[in-house]
Amino acid sequence: MLKAGVIGAGHLGKIHLKLLNQSSKYDLVGFYDSDVEAAKNIASEFGYKNFQTVEELINACDMVDVVTPTLFHFDTAKKVLEAGKHLFIEKPITKTVEEAETIRELAKKNGVRGQVGQVERFNPAFTAVNKQIDNPMFIESHRLAEFNPRGTDVSVVLDLMIHDIDAILSVVKSKVKTVTANGVSVISNTPDIANARIEFENGCVANLTASRISMKNMRKSRFFQKDAYISVDFLEKKCEVVKMKDAPENPDDFAMILTNAEGVKKQIYFDNPEVDSNNAILDELETFADAINTNTTPVVTLAQGTEALRVAMQVIENFKSL
Repeated sequence: MLKAGVIGAGHLGKIHLKLLNQSSKYDLVGFYDSDVEAAKNIASEFGYKNFQTVEELINACDMVDVVTPTLFHFDTAKKVLEAGKHLFIEKPITKTVEEAETIRELAKKNGVRGQVGQVERFNPAFTAVNKQIDNPMFIESHRLAEFNPRGTDVSVVLDLMIHDIDAILSVVKSKVKTVTANGVSVISNTPDIANARIEFENGCVANLTASRISMKNMRKSRFFQKDAYISVDFLEKKCEVVKMKDAPENPDDFAMILTNAEGVKKQIYFDNPEVDSNNAILDELETFADAINTNTTPVVTLAQGTEALRVAMQVIENFKSL
């Protein structure tokens, strides 16, 4: 079992602590949080060991899970990697692309592995269909949330949209060509609602909308490709796959047949895979343990986390030019 510790015991950090404590792949040694009183309360309530310094925690671990506010990601991750420890770090990887590149280099230099907490990659609705997403040419994504002061220290792009940016980059096998975007600050100092259009070199276009001032929650993405339409509901953990094939000469009475302007007939059919229930955060943590133990590539690498941040920053730069 890998000895694991958590730095940052806020809302999400407490979830990570609970899951690491339950996992058969980790031995939770404890946590560190800069809020002394909150740390004492957590240690008293749950029995986790409260380390007095970051350095003491890092030295006691094989893997360190960084769940601090984004502002502190770089300095914390730098300490972890320079100590030769494996790093799991919540999204976004850092607050700047330059910092992310430095983190990548430090991991490589010290021979350790890193994974970024892009949890939607482990959403069962997405994992059920991602192998069927093949060369999509148009993608539409909506990620809407009711207002919550937690997370407003960063733009809605880094808070919410980056989930969809990462998922899209994982299935579109092409480089980003151009990014255009618009964002509006309604209640925060940074944009609360944003729309971005990402064009790829292979012709694929992705249209993304993210809002944290909506009346209801929604997390849906739709992927359009030749002879198929794939819908993923990340919130409800449901997916739908609609495919087309050449219509048979004698279709049955219930077959759904479309005829185009050239007279070509296509049959529409559903190929919905089964969606297994899971705990996505536990899965991302445990697959990282597997990558460390087997010396293989993590599911969401530091490089991929960096690329998601790079595109997110391009979106944000578009706001500044308006």
